[in-house]
Formats: sequence, structure tokens, C-alpha cells
Amino acid sequence: MARRTKAREIVFQVLYQNDLNPRNNLTADIALITRQLQPADDLTQFARTLIEGVNRHREQIDEQLGQVAERWSLERMAATDRNLLRLGAFEILYTDTPDVVAIDETIELAKRFGSAQSAQFVNGILDRLMHGKPKAES
Repeated sequence: MARRTKAREIVFQVLYQNDLNPRNNLTADIALITRQLQPADDLTQFARTLIEGVNRHREQIDEQLGQVAERWSLERMAATDRNLLRLGAFEILYTDTPDVVAIDETIELAKRFGSAQSAQFVNGILDRLMHGKPKAES
């Protein structure tokens, strides 16, 4: 498994856990990420950037996802799909990760952790987001 893929997987798991059991404890999240990725400081920093960014921009991310997710509200989506979309959308909107890489990575996570339809669902929404929205300001 590629190094950044592993970091994204752990970030997704933290996002999913926090979505189902909100505790708003970034310190605990960072400690978990650090334990899972050690001794790779560069990966820990990458994962930290992702988790902090999704948390900081969650309202804007959710709003933009809601605009492109035709006939779907985030609340109706499976928690797995919702959090994969947040992660992918953050990378598309707020990082210099190439959009296609962010989408491909998110699709691979959807195949591993989502339902049979998750990969196609996530691909469709992130593709619409990529083609329909300008980069957001940090």
C-alpha cells in the first residue's frame, strides 16, 4: 500500500469514528494518527493536514457536496460515503493534490470500506465537484 494511501485510510477512519461518535478531540485524533503512522513524520504531517483541514472547512465542504450531490443530502448518505466524500472534497478544494489523484484515492478507499455502489457514487459526486467548482481559499 502506498504511503499516502495509508495516511488517507487512517484519516478516513478517524473522520468516520468522529461522525458516528462526535467527541471533538483533535489531540486524541492526532495521537492515534501518530501511533498508526510512526515513525513516518512526513506521513503524520500529511494526515494531520487532512484531518485538521476537513474539520476546519467541514461546513463549506458539506455545503459544496450538497450542491453537487443531486437528490442526496449528506444526512441520507451512508456514513462511510459521507466521510470519504469529505476527505476527497478537502483534497480537491484545499490542497495541491491533483484532482484526479484525490478522486482515485477516494474511490479506492470506497471500494475497500464502502458498499458495492460506494465507489461509483463517490466518483460521480467528486467528479461533479471537480468540474463545477473553483478552488476554495484556505
